[in-house]
Amino acid sequence: MTRPSRERTEGALRNRSASRTVARTALVTGASRGLGLLVARELADRGCRVMLCARDRDELRWAERRLGSDGATVASLACDLTAPEAPERVMAAVHERFGPLELLVNNAGVIQVGPFDALREEDFRQAMETMLFAPLRLTTAALADLRDADSGSVVNIASVGGRIPVPHMLPYVAAKFAATGLSQGLRAELAESGISVTTVIPGLMRTGSHTAARFHGQAPAEYSWFATAASLPLLSMDAERAARAIVRAAERGRPELVLTPAAKIGSRAHGLAPATMTRLLTLAARLLPSASRHPAHDVSGAEAARTAPLPSWVTTLGDRAGIRFGEPRDGS
Repeated sequence: MTRPSRERTEGALRNRSASRTVARTALVTGASRGLGLLVARELADRGCRVMLCARDRDELRWAERRLGSDGATVASLACDLTAPEAPERVMAAVHERFGPLELLVNNAGVIQVGPFDALREEDFRQAMETMLFAPLRLTTAALADLRDADSGSVVNIASVGGRIPVPHMLPYVAAKFAATGLSQGLRAELAESGISVTTVIPGLMRTGSHTAARFHGQAPAEYSWFATAASLPLLSMDAERAARAIVRAAERGRPELVLTPAAKIGSRAHGLAPATMTRLLTLAARLLPSASRHPAHDVSGAEAARTAPLPSWVTTLGDRAGIRFGEPRDGS
């Protein structure tokens, strides 16, 4: 599939001249598109040598070409991180191309949207394997390198869904709650080894993620609410700005970064008044589509969009972001 060219922005150009990170080796998972691609670009702009990792070989080649054309020192490995042999393969590729790893960014994820009645146990297993066990195994495999580095770092991209149980996203929520706890625990336990662990709690970002998500139940209706939330400015954040904030947090060794005002407010409200938040979430769940008598399962965003009762202008910003940042347009 042909990928459109992505224009460099003024902000990215400014970051290149304002680079602060000494050249080091970084590994970014889920780096073929979206937030992972943008984080990889920010790291490259700061002098990092970056290994890109994702499942889709064609998407990775596109990402590597785009970053390489901007002068980045990058390589890529197509790999299913849920496979048992993945950590050894990935670390071997990093060592062969760049040497010891100094920064690991666990970003790979899968978004599944739909009511609990339309979900299957396999959906939860896929989410947990991708967003909990794969980062756990990769971090374990990278520990020797990170301990030997002067300032070894791990960045775990969690989610506000790991703080607030968002309705109709339970596999994602379950995996992100677990990933958030793992990340915070790792920070406490690895600090003695000189390894910094940063937990990133983003809200919705405009990456075109609604095109890559999988939908269950009344797929067009589920697509409509999720695509709207992931595209409108008041509900979602510019992904390039988010990537810059994430890299700065890693540079400074911050324990946690919460992105978007909505995520900050929601996290604090849930911590201070969990019962009230639960009642609000219950109301929100009642307003979302039901499973229907014959729920669909695992429908691509592109397919759901074809029959979704949603004006195209609603998702304009999200669609543009998806084109720029490599999200699939055919549901692949």
